[in-house]
Amino acid sequence: MAKSRVQFICQSCGAVHQRWAGKCDACGEWNTLVEEGTAGGIGSGPASTRNARKGRAVALTTLSGDIEDAPRIVSGIGELDRATGGGFVRGSALLVGGDPGIGKSTLLTQAAAALAMKGHRVVYVSGEEAVAQIRLRAQRLGAAASPVELAAETNVEDILATIADGRRPDLVILDSIQTLWTDMADSAPGTVTQVRAAAQAMIRYAKSTGAAIVLVGHVTKEGQIAGPRVVEHMVDAVLYFEGEGGHHYRILRTVKNRFGPTDEIGVFEMSDKGLREVANPSELFLGERHAKAPGAAVFAGMEGTRPVLVEIQALVAPSSLGTPRRAVVGWDGARLSMILAVLESHCGVRFGQHDVYLNVAGGYRITEPAADLAVAAALVSSLTGLALPADCVYFGEISLSGAVRPVAHAQQRLKEAEKLGFGSAVLPLGNPKGGEENAGGIGAGAFQPTELSDLVARIAGSRRSRAVEEN
Repeated sequence: MAKSRVQFICQSCGAVHQRWAGKCDACGEWNTLVEEGTAGGIGSGPASTRNARKGRAVALTTLSGDIEDAPRIVSGIGELDRATGGGFVRGSALLVGGDPGIGKSTLLTQAAAALAMKGHRVVYVSGEEAVAQIRLRAQRLGAAASPVELAAETNVEDILATIADGRRPDLVILDSIQTLWTDMADSAPGTVTQVRAAAQAMIRYAKSTGAAIVLVGHVTKEGQIAGPRVVEHMVDAVLYFEGEGGHHYRILRTVKNRFGPTDEIGVFEMSDKGLREVANPSELFLGERHAKAPGAAVFAGMEGTRPVLVEIQALVAPSSLGTPRRAVVGWDGARLSMILAVLESHCGVRFGQHDVYLNVAGGYRITEPAADLAVAAALVSSLTGLALPADCVYFGEISLSGAVRPVAHAQQRLKEAEKLGFGSAVLPLGNPKGGEENAGGIGAGAFQPTELSDLVARIAGSRRSRAVEEN
């Protein structure tokens, strides 16, 4: 009898090592190598030659041919359907990640109840909670009367045998993938081998039967879904559930979707009755805005196909330190350093003796470079003590030469701003002002600088014009 070999597998990236080490050579993480056997399952050695079967030929086709839209199951929760691209796709696998207590189970319970009330067969399998705990949550959400089928099980083979009994389910929710284990892998639940094997078994079931599978994944302290990144490549869509502990709203962000747009978001508000969808997130982010305070600029951003208006707050204060502070919340710190360097080099605005604090209101996080112009306006406004116009929005990218570069989706940004009552805008010269239908609205008062110095001169000129009016 051949002796089974022992390998050490990194729990962060899935790399295989022949001996234990404190640091993984592939990803550089410390204390992530776990001993696992190779007797069967994924990660095992090649099968014996007597068990190998001869391959079969598959049919080859061409790129041209009939195309059918992916059949979807619409949940009726507008923000969830927006994030998934129009609903759950039959035969697909969806991975949902998020911090503990962020509301993943609450959202999926509400979605399961909504689909079950429409006549779909929905199976909810929990590996972390008992059936009684799920029932308590359903009663709190007012969804206890929905015909959702519940189970508390962690073995993949038992789960597949359970859902195969009766009518094919339309949606299967597994909470969470880290608790599942399969007989095909000889390792502890939660390890790379078990997570990968369990996910592969469930995805194979989804592809063969046409049922939609939703996998819930834990996240690490860095915010990434725990376990091997190969699971994210195996599934068809990956959603991250984000939110700050001090804020009552949650954001469902799409980072991968084979059947719809990426970088789409769905906004929810957490309450004692569960998650309530927010149809207009711009009003939520601008709800507590102080229009007359200096250092505040409204940025017209884009999240996927949705325009979102959010307030950027800057505070520039004299510093007594040799190295002034630079603190950023909700934006890229390296991007702030670049904007400060451009303002000092090309516009003559000095920040060397000042602390700079930048915050995106509401705990929202901005990733697109179109926020450069709004950040620069907020910084100059705080340094000079001059409040920016309350009815003006800003968007545009700033280059290292000080030029203001055009950005995409300018018309959608302007339409969203006009819908919320804004009357003017500051945008790059290469972007249109909104078209003929917008010529008499926000586009009529648009200011389009070619250089960042033009915007700085405009803000500084408001002080001189105000002094003239006072005299």
